Amino acid sequence: MDAFPAFFPLAGRTVVIAGEGEAAEAKARLFEGSPAIVVRLSGEAALDRQAYAAATLAFVAAADDHFARKAAEAARAAGVPVNVVDRPALCDFTTPAVIDRGEVVAAIGTGGASPMLATLLRHDLEARVPEGAGRVAALFRQMQDEVRQALPEPHRRRAFLRGALTGPAAEAAMTGDMDRARDLLRTALAQDAPLPAAVQYIDARGPADLLTLRAARALAAADFLVCDPGCHADVLALARRDAERREGLSVDDIATLAQDGRRVARLVTGSRWRSEQAALESAGVETEVLPIAG
Repeated sequence: MDAFPAFFPLAGRTVVIAGEGEAAEAKARLFEGSPAIVVRLSGEAALDRQAYAAATLAFVAAADDHFARKAAEAARAAGVPVNVVDRPALCDFTTPAVIDRGEVVAAIGTGGASPMLATLLRHDLEARVPEGAGRVAALFRQMQDEVRQALPEPHRRRAFLRGALTGPAAEAAMTGDMDRARDLLRTALAQDAPLPAAVQYIDARGPADLLTLRAARALAAADFLVCDPGCHADVLALARRDAERREGLSVDDIATLAQDGRRVARLVTGSRWRSEQAALESAGVETEVLPIAG
């Protein structure tokens, strides 16, 4: 990862756009409909560091190289990250191609290397992100405190939300019926029960493109990875980065993790896992093989 993507909250924040012309107008259009306070600067005002003092982000768009450099220096002197259109060497950050669905925002960046490629990829992804996705996100933001109070354990909460995101509450939010969506989510929350203890076995010898879609989804959803030595790096890359990873756990340790309600992915590279699987089944832990050769 050559650049770290980050999202800046815009409510009550100031964004400064320095310069004139179509490039500056394009930057201003990025923030149409957002809660940000957009300040436009031109001429000498854009070269004064005080003009950037309250800003969260600054954009400079100008044909004049001297103006662009001095405006960027003024913003940076005020401690504000700055993007300078078409001048990567002057940028603290690059502007991605953005998919805007209200509270759901997706961004595709190439580090300034190929904005056209980022735009093409955005067009491809836009068709896959429904218009109602922002309303689904709004529902879960509004209900966040209730869900946390009802399910304080992170793994239980993740499991509930994973199911709820494709359930009737999300469907109601997608269509805009937010009152019904909240009622359905509260009902689902009241009926939630711990998942049965289960361990999913995944062939981690690699490469990753040999995995089934179900195995890839299991990796992405796992709370805990129990790994054999020699797991392929491409397979590990499919797992959540915050999922805990351990090697050399005993059957009892694995059973305890599963019985505590965590989603456990058992990544294997050899053939000795079958006796372990049998021992887990004897201990009352469900197992699933996704599928493994050998």
